[in-house]
Amino acid sequence: MSIYDFSATTIEGEEKSLEVYKGKVLLIVNTASKCGFTPQFEALQSLYEEYKDQGFEILGFPSNQFKEQDPGTDEEIAEFCQKNYGVTFQMFSKVDVKGENAHPLFNYLTNQKKGIMTNQIKWNFTKFLINRQGEVIERYAPQAKPESLRKDIVEALQK
Repeated sequence: MSIYDFSATTIEGEEKSLEVYKGKVLLIVNTASKCGFTPQFEALQSLYEEYKDQGFEILGFPSNQFKEQDPGTDEEIAEFCQKNYGVTFQMFSKVDVKGENAHPLFNYLTNQKKGIMTNQIKWNFTKFLINRQGEVIERYAPQAKPESLRKDIVEALQK
């Protein structure tokens, strides 16, 4: 099993296999529009623009599981991200990232890279770095600023 065995619905409503990202470095993030970490969208977009031509993609997955900080519809979330942060990286439909209804992708990610004290995602903006072979190589806490991941992203892009 690898990251490429999963698919998800884009925020535009289209089913997309993650296999289309084969050979790319991915940063998968569970996002929220009304969270203290929401301004990370700006830094994520900046990283995306800086490295997308080298084979880097960011996949954003909104979730409303943490204090209901993303209550909007997919359309409202997409509009918010574009209008407020100029997000052009791929956003997906809102999902659960923990619990019995968690999207299978997030079950896989959290089993590949354990968290501190619990494997479950504890808050919005948990980040997973995936190498070009589809392997989860790092997990970052919500408070990890996207710009602090630059060294790891560059290293993964060079392999």
